[in-house]
Amino acid sequence: MTGPTSDHGSAATMAGLAGLAREIEALRHAVGEAAGLRQRVEDLAAVVADLAIAVEQLTASPSVKPPACWLDFADSEADAFALLAELAAWTGAVFLRYGDATLPDCWLWHADLVEELLWLSQAWQAAYAGPRPSIALAGDWHDRQRPGAARRIRATHGACSIENHADPRPAPVAPADGAELIAAWWTTQRTDPAPAPTAELLAAAAARPSRSRR
Repeated sequence: MTGPTSDHGSAATMAGLAGLAREIEALRHAVGEAAGLRQRVEDLAAVVADLAIAVEQLTASPSVKPPACWLDFADSEADAFALLAELAAWTGAVFLRYGDATLPDCWLWHADLVEELLWLSQAWQAAYAGPRPSIALAGDWHDRQRPGAARRIRATHGACSIENHADPRPAPVAPADGAELIAAWWTTQRTDPAPAPTAELLAAAAARPSRSRR
């Protein structure tokens, strides 16, 4: 026999089951979110592992030597000779193969010309045989770097010859006689016209050898 008390118990049971079902669904949702988070963490860990491998490969690759500089060359005489001999071979094999390339026979006497050819040869080496050779580097060498160097060499030393060096002259220097005067003007009054050279500075300039000869 059923009665009010029995009906009330059934309703309570149903309510309890419904609440439990909701809790189970909430737990299922939480577990699903946790699973998604776990997957994202695993994906991130894979990315980090790939980055670690890439960094290891980069650090393990041969280091790229800084470019040689003739104007600041401080190695031995034997090293200097080897560098010039290699540069001369490259200049004849590559640079002078182009129709607009000129080279005076006194090129070794011009430190700036040696430096021009040196960096150009190193740029060519990087484009064709460096650690990361590329068509882009080769194209830039052909389109911009080589023509620019050839134009400067022709303009600055195209008319020179080895006979012009029979009368040796001192190496050029950058006079610093007016450094104190210019430093004071530049740091305190640079919006005003530059100060006029003093009589002492003018006399020192007149005593210095001329750089008119190429």
